Amino acid sequence: MKLKTKIYTIETGGPLIGIININDARKLTIGALDRVKAKKGKIETVIAVDISIQEKGKCKSTEICEGEIGLFIDVAKKLNVKNGEIIEIEHEPKPQELDYIKEKLDGQELNRKKIHEIIRALINNKLTEVEATYFVAGCYRNGMTLDEAQYLTEAIVENGSRLNLKGKILADKHCIGGIPNNRTTPIIIPIIAAAGLTIPKTSTRSITSPSGTADVVEIFSPVSHSKEKIEQIVNKTNACMVWGGTLDLATADDKLIKLERPLSLDPEGFFLASILGKKSAVKSKYILIDIPTGPEAKIKDKVKAKDLGEKFVKLGKRLGMKIKYIISDGTQPIGNGIGPALEARDVLMALQNDGPTDLKNKSIYMAGLIFEMVGIKNGQERARNILETGKAYEKFKEIIKEQGGNPNIKIDEIKLGKYVHSYISTKKGKIIAVSNKMVNKISKTAGAPTSKGSGMCLNYKTGDSINKGEILFTIYSENKEDLDITKKLELDKVYTIK
Repeated sequence: MKLKTKIYTIETGGPLIGIININDARKLTIGALDRVKAKKGKIETVIAVDISIQEKGKCKSTEICEGEIGLFIDVAKKLNVKNGEIIEIEHEPKPQELDYIKEKLDGQELNRKKIHEIIRALINNKLTEVEATYFVAGCYRNGMTLDEAQYLTEAIVENGSRLNLKGKILADKHCIGGIPNNRTTPIIIPIIAAAGLTIPKTSTRSITSPSGTADVVEIFSPVSHSKEKIEQIVNKTNACMVWGGTLDLATADDKLIKLERPLSLDPEGFFLASILGKKSAVKSKYILIDIPTGPEAKIKDKVKAKDLGEKFVKLGKRLGMKIKYIISDGTQPIGNGIGPALEARDVLMALQNDGPTDLKNKSIYMAGLIFEMVGIKNGQERARNILETGKAYEKFKEIIKEQGGNPNIKIDEIKLGKYVHSYISTKKGKIIAVSNKMVNKISKTAGAPTSKGSGMCLNYKTGDSINKGEILFTIYSENKEDLDITKKLELDKVYTIK
């Protein structure tokens, strides 16, 4: 069937969508969300259709009339078609990959071929979002074996691109997240790079937290760069600190994460494959995994943390990676500031051999472990020396400059929200706990990470003694209404004081 195009300036960022009139749908014997093959000359793609219910004689020019097809902009780009051009569509049978997805829903283990074909179909938009979500649900419900996690990792890497960094020792680190601040990456990366090792670090923006590593680094420099530019930065400085979302390094992983998010589904096999897929895409060989553990962390106890860590090690070995993991303290935030600008201040102070002691010491510890993994003796001493002599700070400035930022930015030039509220202690005592959940909630309500200057700064940690009338923490917001809402939260639940 030949149809005239109507292009809508709407982009789904995922599924390829077309809209056809109900009368044309009847002729093709298709319904909503059925798939059709759309062709223009030699270019073709599979799209899912929505149905416009305008009957004959009642169709307006703003609607999809009989003989027309509405295309979202991402479909139009893929077909290289303009408004008013003619394309041909025909019914497309359901793909074989749906049978494999059903097998997983039924609890069967999938082999390499089936997982690779599912991921290939996902990348090529042969699966609708609904169909692909069933794959996520099947893996969540029935779990994944280590073999399946390996096949998924390989499929993610094979269906993306890779950085071309040859002949160098490639190291990396990753934290599974869940702890406010804990912004060790921008400190560790320049320590490692200053020692002559290569550490190309791609990070995420915030998904559910008040800030992600990319959000913090963006205070100093742009984090969105092309693959070629990233290779140039790394080849010149030994490192980069960029946002992975601008690269095609793990396209399948990005699509899977999007499907997981609505119900917070996070199958362990996906979790492993997502992390190691990104590391494999940048060809990292020596990888340190940080697993914070605590009552309000992602991983609640050390038994589960060890089990996860061992799976990282085993899967990494299969993929040719040398992985070490640490089980770190996730009972409270690491550092003082929460939110992009406040965390950036902590990072800059630590690089200048100042600032939060816990953030500085954890960064040195992890950098030292990476040194020891690659055969450098006395790793802790080496890492501390590089930081305290200013070599890490100089390397940090070099990286920031190459990424197009201001290498000489001062701490007081990092702007914070102008609307401020300080929370005063109403009693004397000792802090026995800090609530990660409340810290996250307050910082996000204040506007972080969208408003980069918003968030909160903690003045005390577990074990500290406080007096009545002291400022326990300060909230910053770029918007007065956001601050007013934040002040109504249960601010007294941030600290447990006895």
